[in-house]
Amino acid sequence: MRREQLQPTALIAVSIVAGTVGWSGHVLLLPLAFAFPVLWALARTRAMSAFVSTGYFLAASRGLPQGVANFYSSDLWPGLLLLLCASAGFVIVHTVLWTKRKGARPCRYLLAAGLMAIPPFGITGWAHPITAAGVLFPGWGWWGLVAATAGLIGLVTRMWPAVAIVLAGFWICSAATWDDPNLPESWQGVDLEMGASLGRDASIERHRDLIVTVKDRASGGARTIVLPESALGFWTPTVERLWVRALQGTDTTVIAGAADVDAGGYDNVLIAISGAGAQIVYRERMPVPGSMWQPWRSVLGASGGARAHFFENPVAAVADSRIAPLICYEQLIVWPVLQSMLHDPDVIVAVGNGWWTKGTSIVAIQRVSVEAWARLFAKSLVLSFNT
Repeated sequence: MRREQLQPTALIAVSIVAGTVGWSGHVLLLPLAFAFPVLWALARTRAMSAFVSTGYFLAASRGLPQGVANFYSSDLWPGLLLLLCASAGFVIVHTVLWTKRKGARPCRYLLAAGLMAIPPFGITGWAHPITAAGVLFPGWGWWGLVAATAGLIGLVTRMWPAVAIVLAGFWICSAATWDDPNLPESWQGVDLEMGASLGRDASIERHRDLIVTVKDRASGGARTIVLPESALGFWTPTVERLWVRALQGTDTTVIAGAADVDAGGYDNVLIAISGAGAQIVYRERMPVPGSMWQPWRSVLGASGGARAHFFENPVAAVADSRIAPLICYEQLIVWPVLQSMLHDPDVIVAVGNGWWTKGTSIVAIQRVSVEAWARLFAKSLVLSFNT
């Protein structure tokens, strides 16, 4: 193979490895995503930068086709089509902003990273390398974010070998001293294994089973108990009365996912319930595009679909604590967690209903992403997932 063919082939191969291993669901491997800006900068042509970007993003998102097939009980083709559509934003941004002028690359890459962190491109901005900031600089907070951003910029300059060595040093030190985020005292997240029935089985028996689970955890000393996304199904006055009555006479607070439905569509929400009453404390800022958030429906005059509350309610007050809620898809993208951190919450509460991800690493990636953010900002973390 000629040299001019070997270099592009090697760049694409390494980008696939970086996307696959960096986003494998192991938190200490996240910094491998920092290889992407190096590969992007080493591309000799705009077309090659497109291939590098495509290889990295598709490898990092490899679980999507299988997840879509599970969700819709179909073959892999719809998921593959969705994956290609989702990758378009990432590839277009990094291809358009690539330049031969080495002096302009740092600013170009900074712009690309910024665009992929906020809407509209940030809506599909998962696999963002900046997520690894919490592994490289745990506890540094906003300074850690600045340091990680500076590292990403340095990796697209001629000084990238020296920058890579420095970042590797921080990575090794972090790995040697790594601690998982702490669980707040008297809080507990409940993981369930109810599959696709969670949120779809609206029977009284299902709610009573969940109430028994909550009371069992409360008997062990937990006072604030978190249940997964969709745990309560449709939020109705009947469901509210059932849960409030069940918690009367206790000092237990339950935070659980539900769907708040009206004539125009629905909100994916978190409900805080105690013996004194219940209230919606959070409406999801970014539901899953396509399967939940379907903005084209309103353009076509149709109702239905989940609403996106992009920059609303970044924090909520629950049980004498300020929480940063993140539901499912929000754990994979950048701006929701950073917006919440601007308000200095006490606890990050991350919930999901990942039954449809069976056979993929999607839930594992969600967990490590939010764990990395919690470590960056030194926040307590409560996780609750259904599989």
